[in-house]
Amino acid sequence: MKPAKAKKPAAKPAKRPSIMTGASIPVLRWPPDEDRVETIFERLAGVMPDPRTELNFSNPYTLVVAVALSAQATDVSVNKATDRLFKVADTPEKMLALGEEGLVPYIASIGLYRGKARNVIALSRIVLEQHGGEVPLNRADLQALPGVGRKTASVVLNELGIEAAIAVDTHVFRVSHRLGLASAATPDKVEAQLFKVVPEDWLPKAHHWLILHGRYTCTARKPKCLSCLIADLCPSRAGLLALGEAG
Repeated sequence: MKPAKAKKPAAKPAKRPSIMTGASIPVLRWPPDEDRVETIFERLAGVMPDPRTELNFSNPYTLVVAVALSAQATDVSVNKATDRLFKVADTPEKMLALGEEGLVPYIASIGLYRGKARNVIALSRIVLEQHGGEVPLNRADLQALPGVGRKTASVVLNELGIEAAIAVDTHVFRVSHRLGLASAATPDKVEAQLFKVVPEDWLPKAHHWLILHGRYTCTARKPKCLSCLIADLCPSRAGLLALGEAG
C-alpha cells in the first residue's frame, strides 16, 4: 500500500498592496511634476473653495481642546462629546472648575479619555497661570502644552490663519502617497516633502483639501476613483482599479 501523499501547505494569501491603506510607501517618482501638482490643487479648490475643520469650536481654547481630544478618534465622536462639554466649560477657568473627574463623563465615549482628561486639565492650568487665560498662538508655546504635539499645533495654527501648516494625519499621509506628492516613511518627513512640492498659493488650505479628499473620496478601502475629480492625475488609480478596490 502506497503511503498517502503529504498535503501541500495552503498558499499564503497575497499581501494587500500598501497603497490600499497608506501604511507603507508605494514606489512613485518624487518629486512630482509641478504642472500636475498645480492642477490637483486647482481642482480641489474648485469644489472646496473654503475648506474648514469639521471639529466644532468657538474660540482658540475650545479649538485646542477639540483637536487634542481628536487624537485616534473621529471628528464626529469628538463633536458629540464637546457639544455637551463646551456648554459648561469653554474657558480654562471653567474647565479647571470642572476638574478631571468632572470632565471624564463628558468625554468617556472618546478613545483614551483618561489620558486626554489629564492633559486637558493640565493644559488649561498652564494657559490660565502662564498665559493669562489666553491660548498662546505660536508653535513653541502651543507644543509645550500637555497633549499638544506638532500635529495638533499645526491644525490650530492653520485653522486660525496664523501659519500655513500641514498636519499629516492618516488621511493626508495616504492621499499624499497615492497622488505621488510624497514618498517618505514618516509624517514629519511627508510634511517636509509637501512643503517642497505644494505651490505657495495653495499651502494655507492644502491640509484641509488633502484630509477632506481622503476622508470622503480617497478612502483607505474602496476609494471612489470612478467619481474622483482628480483620478486622471493620480498615478495609483490603475492599480486600485485592477485590484477591484476602487468604486
